[in-house]
Amino acid sequence: MCDYSLHAVASRSAKVGDSLVTADFRNTLTRGFSAVGEPDVAVCLMPGTELAFEAEVERHHVWLQMLFFRRDKWKIPHKVGRFRQINVDNPATHHDAIEFPDGRVVLVTRLRPGQYATVLQLPARAHAAAEPKSQHRAASPAPAR
Repeated sequence: MCDYSLHAVASRSAKVGDSLVTADFRNTLTRGFSAVGEPDVAVCLMPGTELAFEAEVERHHVWLQMLFFRRDKWKIPHKVGRFRQINVDNPATHHDAIEFPDGRVVLVTRLRPGQYATVLQLPARAHAAAEPKSQHRAASPAPAR
């Protein structure tokens, strides 16, 4: 999925092995993921997609936060996370988030731009949707006579 304000941006679905980077998109107020080498194309993730970041994840901070919060509060001490959506009952807010192993959930739009991640795994329903229908059910046996 891509956050509500990225609907006006060119997009594509994520694939296993995609190299992504957190990015700001022109004419939007939302940060999301783009593929490395495709800065103007948002890569949409399905809830349950697993990501491995190149380094510990960092939140974006503004100068006021620099005055009032310790620098260690900006870092999330994990390199893996699972994409999910939050606040889905409110259509006018950001939904795209990453859940980390300690249970912390951070909106993608709050991540520092320029962080690299790799798509490790898509959710099971994404794989099932991609399979041809002939693989979903076995052929029914011939009726007994």
